[in-house]
Amino acid sequence: MRVNRISRARNRTMVGLSVAALTVGATSAAGPAAAEPAAKPKAAPAAAADCSAAYKIEQKLAAGTKWTMCWRYDSYAGLVLENVSYQPKGEARPIRVLTSAKVAQIHVPYDDGSVEYDDLTGAGFAQGLMNMAPGECPGGTIKTVRVPGGDPQQPNVKGLCTTTRSRGHAYRMQGDTANKVWQQQGKDLLVYTVNQTGWYEYITEWRFQDDGQINMNVGATGSLSPSDYDAGDGRGWPIGKGAKDYATSHSHNVFWRLNFGLDGNPKNKVEQYDSVVSPPAQGGEAPRNKTTRTKITKELAGDAKNMRWWRVVSTTGKNKDNHARSYEIVPGATSKYPGRSYTKKDIYFTQYKKCEQFASHNPRNCGAGAGKSVDKWVNGQNLTHPVAWVNIGFHHVARDEDQQPMPVHWQGFSLTPRDVTAMNPLTPPALADQNGQVE
Repeated sequence: MRVNRISRARNRTMVGLSVAALTVGATSAAGPAAAEPAAKPKAAPAAAADCSAAYKIEQKLAAGTKWTMCWRYDSYAGLVLENVSYQPKGEARPIRVLTSAKVAQIHVPYDDGSVEYDDLTGAGFAQGLMNMAPGECPGGTIKTVRVPGGDPQQPNVKGLCTTTRSRGHAYRMQGDTANKVWQQQGKDLLVYTVNQTGWYEYITEWRFQDDGQINMNVGATGSLSPSDYDAGDGRGWPIGKGAKDYATSHSHNVFWRLNFGLDGNPKNKVEQYDSVVSPPAQGGEAPRNKTTRTKITKELAGDAKNMRWWRVVSTTGKNKDNHARSYEIVPGATSKYPGRSYTKKDIYFTQYKKCEQFASHNPRNCGAGAGKSVDKWVNGQNLTHPVAWVNIGFHHVARDEDQQPMPVHWQGFSLTPRDVTAMNPLTPPALADQNGQVE
């Protein structure tokens, strides 16, 4: 990640200057609006995304599921998705899930302590948006993005891909008779950009499944910095012939910021669930597992643990079984970095505040003593409009196979629908009556 190639070194320096020149507190953006929209309470399921056709993404998948959202391009975060709604087959109206969602920092510290980067707010991530050829967006559409603070000679970049892709089995079930198998192949809407920052190229990918799940991933590719082949003190890995060049190890700590607005209402609830396994009771045949719920009513800096999970719950909408709609946060594989206060936790829930936009080195002015990182914003406020910050880390110890170019290494998490619909939204009509106890 350390920039040593002359052209890229100049790009990092100049982009850093252009980003710093932007007005702090009023981040420039390309899209329907520069500021995050305020979600307003609604008594009914949310309407479709409200933006012009140029900034609207709408896709109906083969199973009948429809995803709708708006997009804009921020001078720090790059791609921002807003007013994300999901309408499975059988639902009369779209169901709002998120008011806004974005990557909120990519923090890259090197193992030798020589340097660390905040790629979004300090290294010109957004200005590094790459043009994509049609082959990088198979079967899809590449949208043109006006990059704020970018190259004034080429401000428009063909850099946003929207396409669909098969993901394999959505489900499979053997019927009551051996000659009947219920199965369906799943389909996803993909939305992604590629941003070059130094030697790395980050693929910011959002996958919206036909069963209502959302997957957020960042993939790092590009190339290793050859001038970083100087880790001869055990903080690197030999690259190339013999043991001459050692690539310095480093971490990629990616944060996402999710401003929920389930059913169009920002006043959602947060719940934490923990399970504890105990030995078998006297005379019992197996260990026992008890799951308890904790209502999170104040801001939280949370640690992921075995058999612990969180969900964000609607206070407005219920499914047809009269269960409150919610989305469960499912972290992916992570290597948590303990070197900075803001990277010591896996998840944060903060009360919404407009100026709190980036997990570290936040450029917005939140007032005296407010702090510049997400850990400083967890200070006991009541949690009535929760914003979730998810931290997923990857410790990159290079290998010979990272040359050349570097294979993509992915990190991310998922939002899984929990009681958003009364049944699997892909249930075939012949099984639609099998809800609960089958008579």
